[in-house]
Amino acid sequence: MNPTTTSSRAASAPQGATTATGITAFGRWSALTAALLGWLFDGAEMGLFSMVGKSALQDLLGFPQSPSAEQKGAMDAQIGLYFGIVVAMFLVGAATGGVLFGWLGDRIGRVRAMSLSVLTYALFTGLCGFVSSPLQLALLRFVASLGMGGEWALGVALVMEVWPNRSRGLMAGLIGAAANVGYMLVGFIGLGLAALLADLPPLLSGWGLSEATVQSLVSYRGWRLLMILGAAPALLTFLFRMFVPESEKWQAEHGRGTTSHWRAADLLGVLFGAIGPALMIGVWALRPEPESWLGQNLTLARIVATLAGLLIPTVGYTYPVLKFVERASLSRAGGPPARLVLRRMLLAALLAGIPLLGTWASAQWAATWVQKLSTSTTCGPWTQIWSATGAVVGTILGAMVGDRLGRRVTYFALCLLSLAASLWFYLGHSTYDNRFLFAVFLLGATTASFYGWLPLYLPELFGTSVRATGQGFGFNFGRILAAVGALQAGVLTNLFPNGFQLAGFQVPGGYPAACSTMSLVYLLGLAVIWLAPETRGQPLPD
Repeated sequence: MNPTTTSSRAASAPQGATTATGITAFGRWSALTAALLGWLFDGAEMGLFSMVGKSALQDLLGFPQSPSAEQKGAMDAQIGLYFGIVVAMFLVGAATGGVLFGWLGDRIGRVRAMSLSVLTYALFTGLCGFVSSPLQLALLRFVASLGMGGEWALGVALVMEVWPNRSRGLMAGLIGAAANVGYMLVGFIGLGLAALLADLPPLLSGWGLSEATVQSLVSYRGWRLLMILGAAPALLTFLFRMFVPESEKWQAEHGRGTTSHWRAADLLGVLFGAIGPALMIGVWALRPEPESWLGQNLTLARIVATLAGLLIPTVGYTYPVLKFVERASLSRAGGPPARLVLRRMLLAALLAGIPLLGTWASAQWAATWVQKLSTSTTCGPWTQIWSATGAVVGTILGAMVGDRLGRRVTYFALCLLSLAASLWFYLGHSTYDNRFLFAVFLLGATTASFYGWLPLYLPELFGTSVRATGQGFGFNFGRILAAVGALQAGVLTNLFPNGFQLAGFQVPGGYPAACSTMSLVYLLGLAVIWLAPETRGQPLPD
């Protein structure tokens, strides 16, 4: 249970051997298959809004499909604001879901909790296709992301616990790659839908849908249809329940009675923690009259709200874990030290938050930016496909290199490469062409490589009894940091419409200025990683 030690059984096992001797080969492969499918659809759900968000908000805000030159300025400003808000709501929901479903996974088991998490994100993503306002879209994305945040933590915990230690590098790479295959899949679906949109109205009318409904589904690049297709992963819940075995490591903890130390009342801390990010997003969304008190002090109000948005969830989201550790320590000797668990949770949040901030405040805007560079309806899907292709390669390499060279030096190198790729992409390109797509490939490969490294490293920081909750907090709290960045990206886009001078170099305005500025967060990662313990070659702690 102690995150720094292993049980006598693990200690006596040969290096690289699995201690889950009761899990058959079929059980391991079914667990991996189900988890990979879950991550694939998880990536697809995230890719949906990146690709259709601009069209969805253009529709929901009442702008025509072909706005005039006068309308474009106001439209871009409003879409930038609401895009940042919806993304922030999604990220905050994922952070909350990581703790909520992580708690559930440590309490009732990995498999049952995964089934509930997938069902949550699938159904509520599908419902996004029926919204009538940006607020409704943001709220449903929040609920859907609860399940997405939980699925990541639970799937990583399950796979790492049922597969041998020697397979962890490969498993981590597959985890990251699966999500990006899903991201790529959405791009291909978008291309197919763009080609079929003109032929869909007669087909949909033949199903008995009214002309108004058909027009709503196919207009604005068919964004509603894509959202409704997001409900498909709900079918995965049957696969989980029928074929996937529970982790024996968790079953051993359950047999010892430690899982009973998780209490539902502690989830009030999670509810309290969600208040902070909600307050932060609400204040950032405000547009007060300039002469009002709030209008004159809006910058100060945003700073205070942002600090509250980070401090309150830190207290609330760690509360269930600390209460569990307290009860476990009182019931028997050998419980994990509370300070060590808390320190590693916060360290994990920083290590995850840096690449998540780089992704959501910089790389994820590529598909939106390209729609300003080209009028082609396929530029967005192709940008997403090339980015996701690079990401698949990068996640596998990030995990494999981390397993071979060490966790710390690999993270350091990934930060350097991501910073260079981000700056080159946003500052070195102004037209949509093959060179642009190659830069997108490199951007995806470097910035997504962390999502192979993180599932390799984060499980190694926590013992079985707190693994799902601990790594769920670590990875998903990083999304709150990313939410702060997503809000800043929207502000910076409007703040520097004409760019700015930097050391004699003219930085292009709009998305390049905002996204290249936010990519500087990777500099922080160069220092933070040396605070982390090196775990290469060590068995997964019990």
